[in-house]
Amino acid sequence: MSPSFRLQCRFILIFLVALRGESRYLELREAGDQDPFLLLGAHLKRELAGEPLYRRALRCLDMLSLQGQFTFTADRPQLHCAAFFISEPEEFITIYLDLVSMDCQGGDFLQVFDGWILKGEKFPSSQDHPLPTTERYVDFCESGLGRRSIRSSQNVAMIFFRVHEPGNGFTVTVRTDPNLFPCNVISQTPNGRFTLVVPHQHRNCSFSIIYPVMIKISDLTLGHLNGLQLKKPTAGCGGKGDFVELLGGSGLDPSKMMPLADLCYPFHGPAQMKIGCDNSVVRMVSSGKHVNRVSFEYRQLEPYELENPNGNSIREFCLSAL
Repeated sequence: MSPSFRLQCRFILIFLVALRGESRYLELREAGDQDPFLLLGAHLKRELAGEPLYRRALRCLDMLSLQGQFTFTADRPQLHCAAFFISEPEEFITIYLDLVSMDCQGGDFLQVFDGWILKGEKFPSSQDHPLPTTERYVDFCESGLGRRSIRSSQNVAMIFFRVHEPGNGFTVTVRTDPNLFPCNVISQTPNGRFTLVVPHQHRNCSFSIIYPVMIKISDLTLGHLNGLQLKKPTAGCGGKGDFVELLGGSGLDPSKMMPLADLCYPFHGPAQMKIGCDNSVVRMVSSGKHVNRVSFEYRQLEPYELENPNGNSIREFCLSAL
């Protein structure tokens, strides 16, 4: 992983770990004298069903993977702030604006974004999201509390905010709801398994894993014949409207990643591929004519696996091998 990308992402993504194959709700250290990028142990996992609403202060730069009520209060001018929210793959996120005390005329702002933005790259990409980019933003200074809730289209969402005056801030409540057919997903863990189903819908869906991984595909249903085709500079799935592609890259936006393989035809695996990139993506393109389905599992690559047979380091390029 490139040092710059690791520095940008580590507080958001790298600390999301697996325990016995299950996702765990994690929180950052609460102690004010600790580095906010560090991870506290998994004992702060909290199953909220039947429990009182979880509450805590929100930081200028924060990451949340649980439901609850979160309050930001500026103790000094805070001009470049963002809070990233992530839930389980099969969930939507709803952000409720409970209370806002901000001076919009003085340059404060509060924006909710449907997805994540990091280093200018979006997830889901503009090609994969059902809404135009401009409609993915909800700006409090434009809409006020007339729109008190914003639901994401996938398992990630975020808030941008700026507060000049000490004492000003806002309170939000974050809830999750079931998503029967999750389309665009960022995995909380470096290891796991998933089945992506697109039922007669003309849409593109990306499953993103922010780690170099080995991906093993066990089953692919598309509605035409059998086969697996490696991506070549001038080749691909041609005019087929339904296919799966494997992508790798160093950013967040799947549309800016390197295509590594096309899966153009249904098959029953296993077929596996090693993707030694900062971000690995399984992306399904669907015409809407079929019920498309791909089942796969993934695991993070060990350090020794990030060296190809010629001894070139993964820092030089994204390693891929079937």
